[in-house]
Amino acid sequence: MMLMRANSQQGMTLLEVLVAVAIFAVAALSVMKATGQHTRSLSRLEQKTLAAMVADNQLAEVVLSAKVPDKATQGSTDMAGQQWQWQLVPVATETGQLRAVELSVAAAAETDNPLVTVRTYVATR
Repeated sequence: MMLMRANSQQGMTLLEVLVAVAIFAVAALSVMKATGQHTRSLSRLEQKTLAAMVADNQLAEVVLSAKVPDKATQGSTDMAGQQWQWQLVPVATETGQLRAVELSVAAAAETDNPLVTVRTYVATR
């Protein structure tokens, strides 16, 4: 028969518990960092998408009016509860039948850093 020792260990030692907690902490911090980066990326993507919609709307107005301004113009518009600043700049082309316009859109708080810049061509009539 086998005799059981009275002082046999059962469970985990303090050192094993500390190592397990340290491994869990490192894994949890990595997950938190990845989640934070993902959230920031989604916010930036949302801002760029809304800025692209503002640009599409402003360019649609230019194309439908068929009147390209001779000098740079700027303005602001409201979309999704946010203020957006836009700047429309005419760009010279080699042909007289087409006029190019470049539109930059930025959040009202960050006018020096446009989120979207789009160029399109408008036929002259």
